[in-house]
Amino acid sequence: AVELLQQALGVRPPLPVVPLFETVDDLRRAGDSLDRLLDVPWYRRKIDGRQEVMIGYSDSAKDGGQLAAAWELYTAQEQIVAVCRRCNVQLTLFHGRGGTVGRGGGPISLAVRSQPPGSVNGRLRVTEQGETIQAKFGLPGIAARTLELYTTATLEATLKKPAAPVPPAWRESMARIADTSRATYRTFVGNEEFIEYFRLATPLEELGGLNIGSRPARRKAGGGIESLRAIPWVFAWTQMRLMVPSWLGVAEGLGREIEAGREDVLREMYRQWPFFRATLDLIEMVLAKADPRIAAHYEQRLVPLRLAPIGVELRQRFDRAVATVLSVAGHDTLLADNPVLRRSIDVRNPYVDSINLVQVELLGRLRAGNGDDRLLREALLITVNGVAAGMRNTG
Repeated sequence: AVELLQQALGVRPPLPVVPLFETVDDLRRAGDSLDRLLDVPWYRRKIDGRQEVMIGYSDSAKDGGQLAAAWELYTAQEQIVAVCRRCNVQLTLFHGRGGTVGRGGGPISLAVRSQPPGSVNGRLRVTEQGETIQAKFGLPGIAARTLELYTTATLEATLKKPAAPVPPAWRESMARIADTSRATYRTFVGNEEFIEYFRLATPLEELGGLNIGSRPARRKAGGGIESLRAIPWVFAWTQMRLMVPSWLGVAEGLGREIEAGREDVLREMYRQWPFFRATLDLIEMVLAKADPRIAAHYEQRLVPLRLAPIGVELRQRFDRAVATVLSVAGHDTLLADNPVLRRSIDVRNPYVDSINLVQVELLGRLRAGNGDDRLLREALLITVNGVAAGMRNTG
């Protein structure tokens, strides 16, 4: 349809058409879809042996949680690489990453290391969105350093000796983890009381009224998380410091394997499989940045007592996620092998904590109609920016 539209409008030269696979269903069909596309003789002649494919991180994580989405993205890329190799087409994967781990963000070196073999073959395209543009490219020196990191990660992924094929037992274990994690996530976020808790405990509704974000917070009025865009879904949880989309389901997915006596297999996967290690390391980073005490304060101030059990359960699940990730990684404390980041978080947290307390007060006043609405919203926007700057990897 896009190619036909370009022909009808006489676009010369025609712009390249880049298919996008983002939802879990689309990712699972990515290989077949690309195979059918490359089977069209006219299209094969037009691309001249080069194809770009975009994979999106936001909706897949919103659909099934971070851990399950990571596996779907990994297997989809494997399919895409295999199809292009079979068709003798040079592939460039375009990663539609956001700033937060729940939308594919995080340190670029970890992100590139988590890609399947052959997916980074001297070529990489990545989006930078929102406040990460300023954080990574706002000053010339930092911009140069960011480009160095991208270049180094791409070269390492390209030149490194191909890893041995992933053992079938590891893939089977990862598939089980993803299935259990996704089922837990979907059961929890599909609960109507959970959605109500989310709307009240976070600044979700207020974010929609602030002049931030490129699009409306919702695709349509009402509904559950399926109607909510991925950015406010992740961003609102980050503001109140619980980061639910990045870890919900992790404890259950890993815990099921541990209970089945496969913890040694998980530890071996962590030591030897770059994808598995990078995925858990990113989740560990999010867990280290979260603060259930701050989240509990939002709940006590903004949520009716009848919904408090949801917050209690979320914080219990958070604690279990921390315990299982530490167990598999073999760490005593979060970020034990990354003391620089651990210290950076510890230095920033007291300042972010103070901004959170101000934000809770502003939300309470806004919702009660207690004060000048315009001034309160201006002050709230400042706190939103402050928390985002302090947390990083947020939007």
